[in-house]
Amino acid sequence: MSIEHWILILALAAAALSIRVLGLLAGDRIRASRHAWMLEELPGLIIVSLVASSLAAQDWAAWGAAAIALAVAWISNHVILTMCAGMAAFAALGWLIAFFT
Repeated sequence: MSIEHWILILALAAAALSIRVLGLLAGDRIRASRHAWMLEELPGLIIVSLVASSLAAQDWAAWGAAAIALAVAWISNHVILTMCAGMAAFAALGWLIAFFT
C-alpha cells in the first residue's frame, strides 16, 4: 500500500474517533440539560417513525396487520406475541384480499 492509502486510513480513523468523542461529550451535556426528558422517549419515537414510514406506501393488508399488532401489543405487552400476531394477521389479510378480489 502506498503512503496515500495510509494517510487516508489514519484520517478516517481520526474522524471516527472524533465523532465518538464528540457524541459522548454532547450526550453528557444533553443529560445535564433541561432537555434530558427527551432522551427517555427517544427509543419509542424512533420505532414509531420507522414503522410509520414503512407503512406509508403499503396496502390495506399491512395497515390492518399493523392495527392488529398494535392491539395485541397494547393488551399483552409481549414482543414475541405481537410479532407473531402481526405476521399472522398480514398473511391472513393478504390471503383474504387476494381471495375476494
